[in-house]
Amino acid sequence: MVIGDEILSGRRRDTHVDWFRKILHNHGFSLGWVQILPDDPELLVRQLKQSMGAGERVFSCGGIGATPDDYTRQCAAKAAGVPLVRHPEAAVLIEKQFPDSAYPHRIRMADLPQGSQLIPNPVNHVPGFSIHEHYFMPGFPDMAHPMGQWVLQQYYQPDAEPEQELSLRVFGASENDLMPILEKMTRNWPQLKLFSLPRMGEVSFVELGFRGNGEMAKKAFQALQQELKQAGMKYSCGQALP
Repeated sequence: MVIGDEILSGRRRDTHVDWFRKILHNHGFSLGWVQILPDDPELLVRQLKQSMGAGERVFSCGGIGATPDDYTRQCAAKAAGVPLVRHPEAAVLIEKQFPDSAYPHRIRMADLPQGSQLIPNPVNHVPGFSIHEHYFMPGFPDMAHPMGQWVLQQYYQPDAEPEQELSLRVFGASENDLMPILEKMTRNWPQLKLFSLPRMGEVSFVELGFRGNGEMAKKAFQALQQELKQAGMKYSCGQALP
């Protein structure tokens, strides 16, 4: 989740999505979904309730500051069904970082959902927090990115069987022509994600591939190539395009 009106309005450009996609991949995981949300308390509570209720693991960037337009801390508490309380360790960190100006405003960043765990901030030491495997960090990339890296290293072992993505390009055929093969692959490999991406240009082609468990993806990819050969279709192997 990337939270902030400034992203939706274009005043600031998001840099979180690509970065988190990359570190998740390096850790053996994949990015399941992305939401870019406004500073709207009702919407934030609704979305957080949904993801918490579904048992999702979520990184959230933005909206945990002390200004009146920062709603994420309060909304996370409401979504989790717990009160917002002053976290003593967070309060000490803020008082230490801002000895002359922690009160009355900055100290509000220590008001967190009851039961929260802290996420250390290596830049200014004002922590983020986690609850129900939702990890809340500032919107500033120089803070959020090392904090996200810390979360992965602290709480999650790298996946022993990381997800793979294998693709090829089929030339001289449309998705409609490929439909029987696509349907067969979907039936035969329901545990994997099959993707089909038509590309139009000087050289048009359809990129086909699988995403999922490494060994299974390799077997499915071999089966896909065999189907294309039997159908007399021209293709070349390559990595999936961004």
